[in-house]
Amino acid sequence: MNIAATTGDLTILTPIRVGVVGTGYAAKVRAEALCADSRTELVAVAGHHLEKTMAFSQPFQAKALATWQELVERSDLDLVMICTINRDHGAIAEAALQAGKHVVVEYPLALEVAQAERLVALATTQKKLLHVEHIELLGSVHQTLKQTLPTIGAVFYARYATITPQHPAPPKWTYQPDLFGFPLVGALSRVHRLMDLFGMVKTVSCQVRYGDLQTPGSYYASCLCTAQLRFQSGLLAEITYGKGEALWQPSRIFELQGEKGALVFEGDRGLLIQGKEPQPLEISPRRGLFAKDTEMVVNYLLEGKPLYLTAQESLYTLKVADAARRSAETGQTIELEPD
Repeated sequence: MNIAATTGDLTILTPIRVGVVGTGYAAKVRAEALCADSRTELVAVAGHHLEKTMAFSQPFQAKALATWQELVERSDLDLVMICTINRDHGAIAEAALQAGKHVVVEYPLALEVAQAERLVALATTQKKLLHVEHIELLGSVHQTLKQTLPTIGAVFYARYATITPQHPAPPKWTYQPDLFGFPLVGALSRVHRLMDLFGMVKTVSCQVRYGDLQTPGSYYASCLCTAQLRFQSGLLAEITYGKGEALWQPSRIFELQGEKGALVFEGDRGLLIQGKEPQPLEISPRRGLFAKDTEMVVNYLLEGKPLYLTAQESLYTLKVADAARRSAETGQTIELEPD
């Protein structure tokens, strides 16, 4: 039985009929969440290889399709979830929106700012949801950080580093610049966590180094990208993102220095430092975030409950990451225009 629900400019029937593009981990947990919710129905899945897509779809009793183009053209879909290589995000989202579908896409929305801007405008014109997933904002580490932040007073310095050695580096699309994008575009969440905490950026300076990147279209063995951001508030931040064979010591650290103390998160452990004895912070395990994001999308479409960020906010972060790319290419510090 279909039941109509109206939220603002959105009118949708339940169950919400969903198509998923992708057959990786994110697609799997999305599909599981959709099948566990009586308000949604997973209708179809599209992937790069039909045999793999058929094996993926079978447990969910969904139709396996050979291409994403077939999926977005289906008239029996209300919502398209894009969980595939970064290069294709923009094209799939644009086709889905033009076909009158709501869209959920893993970050980044697109690899190019101009295309992302067109998509945000198109979603508004079509009166459709365009949601860019940033599940790190939902995680316990980030939520604990935000709740504890006032304790350390005005923050003047932040450092966020994620380094992942891999020996050997895998021949995966995440090691191919044309498919993954510039490191801080492909790993946009590293930038967005800072935007969520501290707002607008004034200047960006960035450097990047690739290992064994021979020709355009080839895979690299490693990359190391560092960026320095000056926020409009005056806060200074450093972001480091690295992976691959040339790196040996893993690191996942988020450090904030404030006038009344410091916060340091290393992996899933957090410390509040004020005086001689650091105070441990309780952090829940990182589980179920894609399912939580999926539930929030359904709640927004059916009940009008707010999401945790807007496509415009993700677009702004993409502009900052793209400024880092331009800085790395030119050797210049890039000044961002007020958004």
